[in-house]
Amino acid sequence: MPGLLLCYFLPSLLNTFNVVDAAQSRLYFVSSRYLLPACLVLLTMSVDLPAIMRLGYKAVVMFFTGTVGIMVGGPLALMIVGAVSPETVGGSGPDAVWRGLTTVAGSWIGGGANQTAMKEVFGVGDELFSQMVAVDVIWANVWLAVLLFMAGRAEALDERMGADTSALEDLRRRVEAFRDEHARILTLTDLMLILAVGFGVTGFVHLAGTYIAGWIGANAPGLERLSLTSTFFWLVVIATTIGLGLSFTKVKNLEGAGASRVGTAMFYVLVASIGMGMDVMAVFTNPGLFVVGGIWIGFHAALMLIMARILRVPIFTWQWEARPT
Repeated sequence: MPGLLLCYFLPSLLNTFNVVDAAQSRLYFVSSRYLLPACLVLLTMSVDLPAIMRLGYKAVVMFFTGTVGIMVGGPLALMIVGAVSPETVGGSGPDAVWRGLTTVAGSWIGGGANQTAMKEVFGVGDELFSQMVAVDVIWANVWLAVLLFMAGRAEALDERMGADTSALEDLRRRVEAFRDEHARILTLTDLMLILAVGFGVTGFVHLAGTYIAGWIGANAPGLERLSLTSTFFWLVVIATTIGLGLSFTKVKNLEGAGASRVGTAMFYVLVASIGMGMDVMAVFTNPGLFVVGGIWIGFHAALMLIMARILRVPIFTWQWEARPT
């Protein structure tokens, strides 16, 4: 059972049985405003973009195929379910179902960090968000189970499709070489440097994001419809951009001491705070939303499988691009 699933599910039980009041807790607010930007920096500054590009056009095509599958599958699922049960996909204001589904799209395209961003940017109501988290977690892990099943048979499936795995082997060797060269036991100095980078950038993005959002709101209020007046939007964009920029500097060497592991620990706290607001009973109280999620992830999976067959890409590549969380 994936640890991430438990990180969502166990805190949700605290909320479901009224052990913790998610509506009164400040855990989600603190983790989304301060841990999220820091973990985005620490996770993206270890990315090797040139190595990813060396995987070739097939990896890029699969990446965009997965994204298109989510972008098209959501509206398609809404149309299908809406034709049968309009009230299921209705709502208005913060409780509009389409707003809630943006958080699912954010999660399936870019993970829990993006899900948090979508909730804040589109102003999704807490009750609806708790139901959408349940839709996300359940269907994402159903798809993950399929991926894990196929991963165990990757060699046979790659051979059957005639997939070329040489680029993956090259990437694997490069990753191992980087780890061998820079890996070291985490020291207090390393930990303080990692936290200094993560929270230092977090402080900067709060300053810059507040200023940019305020300036746009005062001088171009019409851009609010594109979420450009949202401070949270700029927190995510600036933190990710800086993290990718640092991946081309010597700061990336902090990965040898475990920068991404520290970032992952922050991410798990964020996920737990999201899970604390999840309504595990939503599958019974609003089953129509789970039908939407099932159609959605089914379209995404079918599109990925078809494209993988056409391009004859290795199982590892298209699983990596298709994974929704």
